[in-house]
Amino acid sequence: MSAHRKGAAMHPVSRVLVVSNDAPWQAEVVAGLQRAGALLDNPFGLCVEGVPGSAEAAQRVLADGEVQIVLIDKGLRENGEPQPAVALANHINQLRPELSLYILLQDDDEKLLMEELASHAIDGYFYRDEQDVSGWFRILSAEMGEKAATPFYDRLKQYVAMAKDSWHTPGHSGGDSLKGSPWVGDFYEFVGEEMLRADLSVSVPMLDSLLHPTGVIAEAQRLAAKAFGARKTYFATNGTSTSNKVIFQTLLAPGDKLLLDRNCHKSVHHGVILSGARPVYLDSSVNRHYGIFGPVPKQVIFDGIAANPDARVLILTSCTYDGLRYDLAPIIAAAHAAGIKVIVDEAWYAHARFHHAFRPTALEAGADYVTQSTHKVLSAFSQASMIHVNDPAFDEHLFRENFNMHTSTSPQYNLIASLDVARKQAVTEGYRLLSRALRLAQELRGKINSTGAFRALELDDLLPEAVRGDGVQLDPTKITVDISQSGYSSDELQLALFERFNIQVEKSTFNTITLLLTLGATRSKVSRLFDALLRLAKELRPPRHYHRLPEIPGFSRLACLPRDAFYEAGERLSLLDDDGLPNAALYGRVCCDQIVPYPPGIPVLVPGQVIEAPIIAYLARLLKTQKSIEMHGLLEETEYGLRVLSPEELAELPSCAWFN
Repeated sequence: MSAHRKGAAMHPVSRVLVVSNDAPWQAEVVAGLQRAGALLDNPFGLCVEGVPGSAEAAQRVLADGEVQIVLIDKGLRENGEPQPAVALANHINQLRPELSLYILLQDDDEKLLMEELASHAIDGYFYRDEQDVSGWFRILSAEMGEKAATPFYDRLKQYVAMAKDSWHTPGHSGGDSLKGSPWVGDFYEFVGEEMLRADLSVSVPMLDSLLHPTGVIAEAQRLAAKAFGARKTYFATNGTSTSNKVIFQTLLAPGDKLLLDRNCHKSVHHGVILSGARPVYLDSSVNRHYGIFGPVPKQVIFDGIAANPDARVLILTSCTYDGLRYDLAPIIAAAHAAGIKVIVDEAWYAHARFHHAFRPTALEAGADYVTQSTHKVLSAFSQASMIHVNDPAFDEHLFRENFNMHTSTSPQYNLIASLDVARKQAVTEGYRLLSRALRLAQELRGKINSTGAFRALELDDLLPEAVRGDGVQLDPTKITVDISQSGYSSDELQLALFERFNIQVEKSTFNTITLLLTLGATRSKVSRLFDALLRLAKELRPPRHYHRLPEIPGFSRLACLPRDAFYEAGERLSLLDDDGLPNAALYGRVCCDQIVPYPPGIPVLVPGQVIEAPIIAYLARLLKTQKSIEMHGLLEETEYGLRVLSPEELAELPSCAWFN
């Protein structure tokens, strides 16, 4: 690393705004804080500027991602606003909740008013007349120190630097078993010494315990909860899939009823099996032109809530893989009015808290539990996720028992460190990096459209008809590209991008590819992608006729609980008969497994579901026409088949009469 780059990393810029229209006083405060910054230790690069009023302050906060702290003069005067300091504090908190806000007061009576009207937004107070600028500067620097702290990562680095001899797991002993090996020494060089030295075990007490955190992991989780707007946050090292299952087992006992989007991630359906709950499946909307599944229509959710007053839980996915997100607030309000807890799978939306273009988040809309794949769109390592809790009736002991049931007793400490670092980056520079991602996304959309052969789809293109009036929004950093005029199939296009241009995309349907812009998006990457698409477009292939995916059949009905069907031995029947036609022997039988074509990843069958003719016809057609689709859950030993309940097994199981 060059000295310049190292210096830049060691000395970030943290802008402090002083908002006041008392110009002489403001100038004195700004000059005093700047002098303090020059004389005192200033590791976070605090630099101070004056701003004359609320409009200018809001404009600077939106335009400058390096603004970290705002000091607001309680004596701010503006026409038409009875409490301009209060209004500005609340407005800035709405725009960028990660910013630290301090109020400059005249007396304690003003403090009482601020606490009453804006306590949720305020981080601290100073008294104008004291003007202890050196003391103020130290407090602001300490505020940045807490925001930028990475307690677990720092302790992990400290331990590695101690260079302790390892007489404990893991077996590679800090990489010593690999180093210098003629057979596997290249792995040591590839992974790196620091990474291997940091791969430790629970035998190191100073690094705390993920299963019972009381030290640096607990502190890191507290900082994450503050950053994401949760009462409690928990780090998960085996993905959002396991996080969903933990919450299910915490909230649901065998026989409890829940409402769920049929389009939920398969981990949610696995959670249904593990919990023994009684699911009520809500069919999602479908954009048939592009083979994209959207949110459940709002009225379907409301009807589901009304028809199932005994339901304990509602779980939804927002945003979807393709970037479609619910108008959650009215849905959550309706669920809460019926006494239903709401879980939102935000696996693809962990960044939303840190830019106003993406908000409100599920927590801000009132969700009780939120799971996030921090690794998907922020800077954590793969499998590193978070569980956020805002449930006022949260049973932490029960949650911890379920969490520990699913969590390894040997968690990967590098994953925990990456969560700590990802949170720090999100609160300190997330806004700036997301603003860049949004600009690049807009630029890339224009460049894609200019090729003539590819088209970046907008919200109106993606919205299924059934949800056009539901207030659904699009995450613009997820770009779905219509490739139908290019002459390429999606498989051919992905291969060409990969082999000829060194580009890997996120996913595809039969006539689209999806691009994901994250904090790591750069203009250079945009330029290379545009160049690749332009070159492919110039090949002037004739547009091709695409065979659309057959429409996924509607949900039939449950004959028994998913868990009951899954744990039976069942019997195996072929999907196709001897003539290669859909096997009529499957009609009316009850499936034991979850059958999921991927993409798009929506279960066609879940355990306990009655198999009907359209379902078998759908699966058979997929196998014949869509060779690239993976068929999760089908038996593949000799030919495709399904595991179904025997008549004797079904007769002994409790029925699902409640479902109908």
